[in-house]
Amino acid sequence: MQPDPIFVIAAALAVAVILASAATHKLRAPARFANQLEDYQLLPPGLVRPVSRVLPWLEAALAFALLVPASRHLAALGAAALLAGYALAIGINLWRGRRDIDCGCAGPEQAQPIRPVLLARNAALVGLALVASLAPLGRDLGVFDSFVVIAASTVALLLYVAADGLLANGPRLLKLIGR
Repeated sequence: MQPDPIFVIAAALAVAVILASAATHKLRAPARFANQLEDYQLLPPGLVRPVSRVLPWLEAALAFALLVPASRHLAALGAAALLAGYALAIGINLWRGRRDIDCGCAGPEQAQPIRPVLLARNAALVGLALVASLAPLGRDLGVFDSFVVIAASTVALLLYVAADGLLANGPRLLKLIGR
């Protein structure tokens, strides 16, 4: 069964915005991102800097390719793989007991320690990227459909931003209320 194109396009648009935002904060603070990547202790030291330079451009390229119907399928699969890779890196460090490192998720202005809930967040993002990878039902989209795509993408992004804000500020809020 093929999904309606509204779902596929809205998912692609939401994932594209998230990846573009992630790429932007990594490109704005490359030294900080390289340090975050190094803190994960998953790469040989000689690969940290080159990988930290390539990853933001990969995210940006995937974000752009998600917006182009001809490349959407492969870009969405690439985005799903990248997001799953980030989850794997978080999972490995949680397994190692290294909860004190910054996940690199919240940008240069806000540190966010890795926690198991980030695995669920990334799983939801992988799922959204996989929806974007599906071949949609072939039908013409009208003006109202375009409005629905924008509205659906906006709702998905607002939910993501709200959840991300709660995840980033949750540990501080818990300290304030004494838990």
